[in-house]
Amino acid sequence: MTLFGKPFTTKYGTAPFSQIKITDYKPAFDQAIAQSKADIEAIIANSASPTFANTIEALAFSGMELDRLASIFFNLNSAETNDEMQQIAQEVAPLLSELGNDILLNEALFLRVKAVYDQLDQLDLTTEQRMLLTKNYKNFVRNGALLSDEQKNKVRAIDTELATTSLKFGENVLAETHNYQLHITQEEDLKGLPEGAIEEAHALAKQENKVGWIFTLDYPSYIPFMTYAQNRALRKELAIAAGTKAFKANEFNNEGHVLKIVQLRHERANILGYATHADFVLEERMAQSPVKVNTFLNDLLQKAKPAADKEFEELTAFAKKIDGIEQLQKWDGSYYAEKLKQERFNLDDEVLKPYFQLENVVDGAFQVAAKLYGLTFTEVFDIDTYHEEVRTFEVFDEKGAFVAVFYTDFFPRKGKRNGAWMTSFKNQYVLNGVNERPHVSIVCNFTKPTATKPSLLTFNEVTTLFHEFGHALHGMLANTVYPALSGTNVYWDFVELPSQVLENWCYEKETLALFAKHYQTGEVIPMDYVNKIKESASFLEGMATVRQLSFGLLDMGWHGQDPTKITSLKSFEVEQFKLTQQYPDVAENAMSTSFSHIFQGGYSAGYYSYKWAEVLDADAFAYFQEKGIFNKEVATAFKDCILSQGGTDHPMTLYKKFRGHEPTPEALLRRAGLLA
Repeated sequence: MTLFGKPFTTKYGTAPFSQIKITDYKPAFDQAIAQSKADIEAIIANSASPTFANTIEALAFSGMELDRLASIFFNLNSAETNDEMQQIAQEVAPLLSELGNDILLNEALFLRVKAVYDQLDQLDLTTEQRMLLTKNYKNFVRNGALLSDEQKNKVRAIDTELATTSLKFGENVLAETHNYQLHITQEEDLKGLPEGAIEEAHALAKQENKVGWIFTLDYPSYIPFMTYAQNRALRKELAIAAGTKAFKANEFNNEGHVLKIVQLRHERANILGYATHADFVLEERMAQSPVKVNTFLNDLLQKAKPAADKEFEELTAFAKKIDGIEQLQKWDGSYYAEKLKQERFNLDDEVLKPYFQLENVVDGAFQVAAKLYGLTFTEVFDIDTYHEEVRTFEVFDEKGAFVAVFYTDFFPRKGKRNGAWMTSFKNQYVLNGVNERPHVSIVCNFTKPTATKPSLLTFNEVTTLFHEFGHALHGMLANTVYPALSGTNVYWDFVELPSQVLENWCYEKETLALFAKHYQTGEVIPMDYVNKIKESASFLEGMATVRQLSFGLLDMGWHGQDPTKITSLKSFEVEQFKLTQQYPDVAENAMSTSFSHIFQGGYSAGYYSYKWAEVLDADAFAYFQEKGIFNKEVATAFKDCILSQGGTDHPMTLYKKFRGHEPTPEALLRRAGLLA
């Protein structure tokens, strides 16, 4: 692979971040796009009859230089961006959209693909090759290969506009997140807050040459404040600041962008012959149709809502009992939920945090991977990184064979978006007989170490780390031929299975004994705490389920019907939330204007997949529990049937090979305490 005109000469061919200047990107994109076009032209110009090798396989390995460049650039645009990077992204996004359409709307190329596809049943292909051929053909058809020239041009224009609008949406969310600060100067306003949160806020104020304490909308600052701050007025201020992100009358308002995105997606789907954007998306998902998704979400809602309503009544009564609160508001939920949890289970996240030092939790995740899959992780210091906080690891299997490069990036900073995600700087694939191993990264926003304390995680953050590490294992253990079918390149409602299933290990005493040790004394977490963690696992699970379902239903509301008559984003949201609403609506807040998953990420008509995958993960983990959570036989089956296979076969086929049957929702409902 060449970038900027020369091969990577780094260890494992890793990205030479420190050698890359921002001014290098645009010329590199121009060069890589030109090379991708040349790759396509070579396929079309081939005078031999179309075959799997000279057309489908050639297409699978075309544009590799561009793929690598784009992964480096856009990963940094999420984790380490600035105004110059964002400007380049705005320039490059339409070029990439145009190239994608140049390929998918190229009639000569499509005719070659179709010629091979028409011979599908006569060709001697592996399962993976059949999937690649079918996926390629469908990709062309689903993106306009059979349209008239006029319709093709319309699709091109829509795709270009969608690319730039989605980018702008994300830039606005990032700007709004970083533009707000809650500056506190009175010590009494800190009552209830954990020492670590206060110390971090003071460090931030000091960094900005201000007296007092600064809290922000970054999760490690926002969550503790909403959970522990006794000052209700300040909780309200912070909650409304979060809820008004990109919904204020300023240059970062996203209302117009949301309406434009959903209308363009709908128009595109219509041109391609689909009733809605959701119909288009779900055709290539396990769920298959909007009807099936809505049925799935509403069936779960029917089971969860009675429990959620009961829990909300209990929480309301509790708040009234201890503080005389008549009506619970959104800024009260986390605060009183934490207090009720402490009363009911005598369990406080702040008491648990000393047992979850970040480095120990990371090591615990590595030990789980070692016990399940025989992997070893060794930190190295000779692989280049894009920020001093990024750590790098070499990953080997039990036979000593190299598996992957693994990067971790754990702390919030300016230029890094909120949340947690897994990504790749290089996919796994096999080319010219060489199994090219992946370069995988997880990015989170945990509390930074302070002058007196290391980074200590809440239990929720522990599960977040395991979740992203589950995605990373899916990428690292990939063992397929073609990059487009490797690792996490699977149906969107299947991709959360490896991540969500790994969260289950966090609740098991055998796992916690590996890494949950007090950062000062080295004491292993007391068994009493472990039991309470397990007991409290389904605490307020009804409310949590309904909340998650509300996001899925909002997503389907935007994408499962004609959005052209929607004029008020806020009114539309209020209508969509009617069946799931528990807290009173906050007039000045909106969710959609910062709902990055569906308007910038890949989750449009796909947010339901988190719950869908929970059915899979609960059913899968029940198998581990039955045989032993570190049972080698079950782990090997999961690796061989799921993790290594990527998108080489239909996900239900892969799941049944692992489990022996299709998943049922009983395990999920039992785990959530929702079975009668």
